[in-house]
Amino acid sequence: MNTNSSAQGKKIKVVRLSVASNAALVVFKLIVGLSIGSVSVLSEAIHSGIDLTAALIAYFSVHSSGKPADREHRYGHGKFENISGFLEALLIFGASAWIIYEAVIKLHHPRPIEMIGWGILVMAVSSFINMAVSTMLFKIGADTDSVAIKADAWHLRTDVYTSMGVMAGLALIWFFGLFFDGHDLLWIDPVVAIFVALLIVKAAYDLTMQSLGDLLDISLPEEQDAEIAKTIKAQEGVISFKNLRTRKAGAVKFVEFDMVVDGNISVDAAHAITDRIAAELERKLGSVYPTIHIEPCKLDCAEDCLPNCSSPSKKAAANK
Repeated sequence: MNTNSSAQGKKIKVVRLSVASNAALVVFKLIVGLSIGSVSVLSEAIHSGIDLTAALIAYFSVHSSGKPADREHRYGHGKFENISGFLEALLIFGASAWIIYEAVIKLHHPRPIEMIGWGILVMAVSSFINMAVSTMLFKIGADTDSVAIKADAWHLRTDVYTSMGVMAGLALIWFFGLFFDGHDLLWIDPVVAIFVALLIVKAAYDLTMQSLGDLLDISLPEEQDAEIAKTIKAQEGVISFKNLRTRKAGAVKFVEFDMVVDGNISVDAAHAITDRIAAELERKLGSVYPTIHIEPCKLDCAEDCLPNCSSPSKKAAANK
């Protein structure tokens, strides 16, 4: 099995685990939330429902993005993962709006919460499961540079924090209810739900910016562009390079540049240089699709070529 198919298999397995765990948590939270009348537990059930939908979208996008390039999609299907991240962000925005709406109604019309212990238990179980699954998702997402899996991981990690917040709110109501009139403290439940919603909005905003950046072909991070430039310069036979352009689709990084070499070398030699650069870029950055245009070095150096020139004599001559 080659590296790409092995990575694809890992991605699909971990997303399947995410779908299964979220489906179980949705059912568990809904049963407990409806039983005890807690809007914050119900908000967490909705949050897990959004996580489940996101996991299903991630599964579809991971499966689709793994398809090889074809006649209609010459650059592959990597942007399925970026579209997935954007759709997941929209779902989170919608869920947060619903949670705030329900919480405001609960603030104006508080209802007693029964069997608080069950609410605390479900939040504790949810936090434990989502922490374990999100940790796995983060690892596979980092190993395979999968936008969809990283987005799914952030979904679940946010759920960990919000579940802990709901658990703390219910614990406060239970604790102070032992000594004071519990009815006066019921405002804690919807307030915690609103806090949960605001955390979700922040996660949705960050996810939107990341997904749109790749969909709009934003350049790779500066440190990766710098690593690419360093790799090109380090190759024997490269005099200079210019017009470096980078972008990303899913886990695939697209790199384009003009490589300047001695005009007297053979086509075979120039092609061997491009092969070495491509191999080194893939070793350092993962899946890379390079497009390299070869140009012969001229005495009248162009301004865009000089900054990356490795020949002191040519630089000196050009500056005269």
